[in-house]
Amino acid sequence: MPFTPYHLGPSGFLALVFRKWIDLPVFVLANVVVDIEVLVIGILDLGWPVHRYAHTLLLGAAVGIAWAIAAYPLRNIFAALMQLIRLPYRTSLWKMIISGILGVWLHVLIDSVYHFDLRLFWPNKKISLHRMIVRHLGYKNDEPLKDRIEIACIILLLAAVTLYVLVVNLPSAKKSPRASSRS
Repeated sequence: MPFTPYHLGPSGFLALVFRKWIDLPVFVLANVVVDIEVLVIGILDLGWPVHRYAHTLLLGAAVGIAWAIAAYPLRNIFAALMQLIRLPYRTSLWKMIISGILGVWLHVLIDSVYHFDLRLFWPNKKISLHRMIVRHLGYKNDEPLKDRIEIACIILLLAAVTLYVLVVNLPSAKKSPRASSRS
């Protein structure tokens, strides 16, 4: 699913649910950054499977860390954007690194079920999550599985939009007694 909106549903929903612990922009954009590999392999016509090294747990973690480090200087821009969409934003380098890794891992996990050529557990090239699921579910081809994944991603996108609307429209939580005693 290169450069499709499908990854935005699961990543947006999870980022909103866990926004206290996850850097939302880094997490969501990690789901896009990892597909630069697909774009480069396609443009350069390398003859490799398009889901090569960045689409693994091992090297995907490195991509997530690299993305977080590259995004760290952009944190003030992210803060301004988050203010525009009325979401609080507090981050740290550590939070961005964790978010980058988890964002890439979410992407490759979804892709590993969707794409037959992805080797999630590289350097082990024999284990294919896609094949295991297709066999376990008894599909003769993978189209029903792909349809279910796409539907799940769309449902999660709708859930993310709904959650966002609820989060920004709920009245602010009352100050805790500890916070009000400092005033």
